[in-house]
Amino acid sequence: MSTTLTSFVQQRFSARNACSQAFFPGEAPRLATICRRMAERFLEGGRLLAFGRGPYATDAQHVSVEFIHPVIVGKRALPALDLSLAFPEWTTAVAHPTDMAMGFGPPTGDALVHSCLQDLRTRGVLTLALPGDADTADYAVQAPSDDPFIHQELIEVLYHTLWETVHVFFEHRQLAGHDIGEMATFYPFLGGASVDLRSVEPAVAQSIVAKAEEDERLREKLAGEQAETIAQVARAMAERLERGGKLICFGNGGSATDANDLALDCVIPPAGYHPVSALSLALEPANLSAIANDVGEEVMFLRQLIPHAQPTDVAIGISTSGGSRNVILALEEARKRGLLTVGLLGYDGGEIVRRQLVDYALVVPCDYIPRIQEVQASTYHIIRELLEVMLYGSA
Repeated sequence: MSTTLTSFVQQRFSARNACSQAFFPGEAPRLATICRRMAERFLEGGRLLAFGRGPYATDAQHVSVEFIHPVIVGKRALPALDLSLAFPEWTTAVAHPTDMAMGFGPPTGDALVHSCLQDLRTRGVLTLALPGDADTADYAVQAPSDDPFIHQELIEVLYHTLWETVHVFFEHRQLAGHDIGEMATFYPFLGGASVDLRSVEPAVAQSIVAKAEEDERLREKLAGEQAETIAQVARAMAERLERGGKLICFGNGGSATDANDLALDCVIPPAGYHPVSALSLALEPANLSAIANDVGEEVMFLRQLIPHAQPTDVAIGISTSGGSRNVILALEEARKRGLLTVGLLGYDGGEIVRRQLVDYALVVPCDYIPRIQEVQASTYHIIRELLEVMLYGSA
């Protein structure tokens, strides 16, 4: 059984890489163009309005936090909003012709999202449908996979590279004609005399493909080195769920949106899947802001975990650094209470690994946050697939 599950994990990582290799080389030129157009809109004072429903609302959350709170020090904060809660009404009330709108949905699309994008397009808003078609938005992509998890993962890679590339166009405008030093290694097209931004799109497209290839390398590495551990994690989770437990997920920033996504993938599963008991402590803005304001941000998850946790539960802490203090405190408490503890981590696993704070640590060996998060999404989606197999015999 162990060998079979390990092979399953390896096959699922390989399936993602096959879809990535089929999708990004062809999509990168169009993606470079829309990034340039978005950069121009931001420079004109435009805002990014993002929205989706169900698990795809977490993609809108992720886009918003990436633009508002850049993970790379020195990048400018750009105006973005997640309007998923009531997007048809909210966009009608706040959208301006200089804005941009990004709508998310399942591989088959979302009719309400598409209708909203079409309306915004008639009002001059630059629209992006993920997925959609040319009648839906100014930039639309066909779903890169019929599998909802793989589709969502590759769309995450797409909007991460979009965020990164928008900033590249900013930097090109700012740095043209100046020595850019070490940045030339990654973006050699930034230096030199000022040129039409359209002329650098081919080089930008190449950098987008390179980012997707880095994800493919990391997925392959996890498949080779951690597939057995991933299978063990899913088995241990399934045992807790069979005893009446639930998954309790938490993380900060982009990792908060991943915690939300994992919880929603459990309770609002794709067609053919069964619901699994789960919650996300990152999906409680009133609790988070109250605890942070009244007590301190270090206990935002701890204070919520204490009343929710039962010994049969699973605590899943997501941290790209492995050193997020509020994640660490919640994991420490979870271990005291007998919960199964799991860390989805990056870099070398950080303090969580060094102090052995979790029963299972799944580490993406990378020091760049977007790539870590993209491969973490593949990892927890594969765990979700395994849970379906173990609990219900199919996925």
